[in-house]
Amino acid sequence: MSNPTQKCGAQRLFAANMRRIRKAKELTQEKVAEAADLHPNYVSSVERGERNISICNIERIARALNVPMAALVAEDGQ
Repeated sequence: MSNPTQKCGAQRLFAANMRRIRKAKELTQEKVAEAADLHPNYVSSVERGERNISICNIERIARALNVPMAALVAEDGQ
């Protein structure tokens, strides 16, 4: 049985894309959290790949970053 806290590839990919996009837009995690109506600690843990994020929160973060949801799971970093 696998460890439930293990990061899966999708979590790591989402986290890397989220961080890359956020930094490219020169936003802090706090600003993203505020725009997404999420707690800053939650946003931070998502960006570290520690959360198995829901589709609803993916949508909220995508809107906060002003990108399509697909950009957060794109494998080519686009």
